[in-house]
Amino acid sequence: MALTLDDIGQLFARKGSAQYSGEPVTQREHALQCAWLAEQSGADDELITAALLHDLGHLLNDQGESPTLRGIDDLHQFYALPFLRGLFSERVLDAIRWHVDAKRYLCAVQPHYYENLSEDSRRSLQLQGGVFSAEEAKEFLARPHAHDAVRVRLWDDLAKQADFATPSMAHYLARARRCLREGAPA
Repeated sequence: MALTLDDIGQLFARKGSAQYSGEPVTQREHALQCAWLAEQSGADDELITAALLHDLGHLLNDQGESPTLRGIDDLHQFYALPFLRGLFSERVLDAIRWHVDAKRYLCAVQPHYYENLSEDSRRSLQLQGGVFSAEEAKEFLARPHAHDAVRVRLWDDLAKQADFATPSMAHYLARARRCLREGAPA
C-alpha cells in the first residue's frame, strides 16, 4: 500500500520528534537537513526527495532507541520501499535502497571515511555487512543510481547538526510532489 505525501507529512509530524539514534538531532531534523544539503548542492527534485526520505523506514519500522546497541539491523533502507513504490521513480527508490551500501562502498574507497562515522554508524556498518571488498565496491558502482546513493549517503553523514535551521517539511514535500509518478496518490 503506497503512502500519500500527506501520509508522509503526518508520519513525520507524529514520529519525527524521535531522537535519531545516537545523534544530536531528531528524525525530522535529520531528514530536513539531508534534503537541505541536497538542495544546496543543486540536486534535482528526485534526489532531494530521496535525501528527505532515505531514513523513512526508521519511522515505519520503529525498533526503539539505538537498535544497533542491541545488535539489530532494522533494514530501514528496504522497509520504506513498498510504501513509496507507487509514488516515485526507480531513481528515488534506488537512492534510498542503496544509501546503506553506499556507506559500505565509501569505507572501502575513501581511507578516512570510516574514522568520520558516528559511533552508531560504525555499529550499524558491522550489522549491515561491513566494509565492501574491492570486488563488491566495483559491483556496487555498476548498480543503477549508485552514484546518487553515494551523494545521499554523504549528505546523510553531514545532516546531524544540532540547532540547524532548514526550510520546513512542507517546502520539501512540495518538491516531492513535483516528482510524483503520473497517477500517484498525492
